Amino acid sequence: MQVKYKKNISLENFVFIFVFFTFFTYLALVMGPSNMLQTLMKTAYDLLINTCLYIMAISVLAGALSALFSEFGFIALVDLLLSKIMKPLYNLPGASSLGILNCYLSDNPAILTLADEDNFKKYFKRFQLPALCNLGTSFGMGLIVTTSMFALPVEGAFKAGLVGNLGAFVGSIVSVRIMLIFTKKAYGSQLMVEVKSAGSIPAGSRVIRSGSFGSRMIEAILDGGKSGVDMGLAIIPGVLTICTLVMVLTNGRPPEGYSGSLGEGVGLLPLVGEKLSFILSPLFGFSNDAFIAVPITALGSAGAALGLVGDFANSVGLRANDLAVFTAMCMCWSGYLSTHIAMMDALGTKEMTPYAILSHTFGGLAAGVAAHIFAMILI
Repeated sequence: MQVKYKKNISLENFVFIFVFFTFFTYLALVMGPSNMLQTLMKTAYDLLINTCLYIMAISVLAGALSALFSEFGFIALVDLLLSKIMKPLYNLPGASSLGILNCYLSDNPAILTLADEDNFKKYFKRFQLPALCNLGTSFGMGLIVTTSMFALPVEGAFKAGLVGNLGAFVGSIVSVRIMLIFTKKAYGSQLMVEVKSAGSIPAGSRVIRSGSFGSRMIEAILDGGKSGVDMGLAIIPGVLTICTLVMVLTNGRPPEGYSGSLGEGVGLLPLVGEKLSFILSPLFGFSNDAFIAVPITALGSAGAALGLVGDFANSVGLRANDLAVFTAMCMCWSGYLSTHIAMMDALGTKEMTPYAILSHTFGGLAAGVAAHIFAMILI
């Protein structure tokens, strides 16, 4: 990594001090200094225990599965069969479709364990690898989000959930394609991803472990699981720091007032969404301007957004179109502000993080608009 230098004292010092202290002074004035600190610490602890360790467990299982797919040629087979589809849609190798499946069945970081396999990475050019973050996140928690929508007491909920999946699919294409514009400028379009065993992989071949079929299987499971642990550890700093701030900015003041408990916040992001609802609501066709809080909450946590959807279904009432847009945006965004930074760091491309976030912002908006259009046609 190239070392960069900056003067000890420059404008940056004062800009940082102003932004940092203004931000936390605002939180302290709204919540109270003691309540703010308690909520921040409790939120970080809850994320560590209930989110990061959960993601690590998923990563271990996904890592073991990815290693098996790599060892016994399933990745090579999928790349051969789906390259004709993934190339025109996403400009990615066919093998990347496994990342969609991994993330749909679990959560965003599940794609990282695939990206750690040489037999997977060898299909990618350098500029394509960072886009895996956007591709995987577009389908993160897809199964959980979709089945949750199916279970709501809303007429046409089943159709709406399926239409929402179509919207997320459109959003994924938009997100990945925009991201590739930036990565191609940064890395060029010819360099392949470096793999540990690059020099020893003949054309049309893959790397395997030595030993019998059974020993290769056991070794692949253990190595893949260890890779999952490493990936799970790698995302903890990003999730704890970024997601804590996002949750505090998303959650609102409890009815009984601030007490420093978990789940409290200043409600700034939903307020911003409400102010922009005159633009966003017509794009998504919401039947109530308050529904804009769902996709805004999904920026930080798809789980929290699903809780809001349940509350709206039981109190205000939802239409099928609302449900379709919620499905698309909760799936496509699925807390990307919380996980994108950690995922890009784990992929070794953290310098592209701002572009990944920007691309995925447009991808999520496209998912919501597409779901609204599909809902008008199909429901």
